[in-house]
Amino acid sequence: MLHHTTPYIISAGETRELVFINEPSTHWHIVQEENSSLRVHIIYLSEDDTNAQWQSTLTIEQNAANCRTEIYAMGLLHESQQAHLLTRVHHNIGGGYSSQILKFVLDDQAKGSFRGELKILPNAQQTEAYQTNRNILLSRQAEMLTEPQLEIYADDVKASHGATTGQLDEAALFYMQQRCIDRDTAAKLLLCAFFDEVIKTLSDTQLQEELLEKINRIL
Repeated sequence: MLHHTTPYIISAGETRELVFINEPSTHWHIVQEENSSLRVHIIYLSEDDTNAQWQSTLTIEQNAANCRTEIYAMGLLHESQQAHLLTRVHHNIGGGYSSQILKFVLDDQAKGSFRGELKILPNAQQTEAYQTNRNILLSRQAEMLTEPQLEIYADDVKASHGATTGQLDEAALFYMQQRCIDRDTAAKLLLCAFFDEVIKTLSDTQLQEELLEKINRIL
């Protein structure tokens, strides 16, 4: 259980990477100072505990100019697993950048939710902020709830959000099967490619390989 009740400071000019894997309860409040860079990874990927439940809350405040924030999250949920993620990214001062890429795959009776609050205050002119949530459901019983929330109070900004929930691309599966790849293998390849955008952002290449191996074992 990881909790930061008082703000965790990323000092001016500092670059920091935080990685949370299968933490049952994660609640962090992070404040960034001038010219700081932060990259956060939240990963839900347990092959053993089929009843695992994860709850994550991440609040990030850019309190000075030229801050960079990147949030990457991924989850492969199966059986009765649940994962619930809340992110709050607040641009309080202008000239900052934030990007969120969050990807979930749910099978069996798994349930997930993502709520993303992106706020750009009046003093945060010339801010860039992006949020993307992509989800794939592998069974009819799986459920995913997505709630993007954008509050923009400045005029000179670039901001966007996108969210989709669907199934595996049948056309892509058919294409691969026509080239002598069986359906199960094709599905695994597509799902590994789906997660690759998140996995490759980890600075630890050994961890990247371990995650891909675990995905293949779970699928």
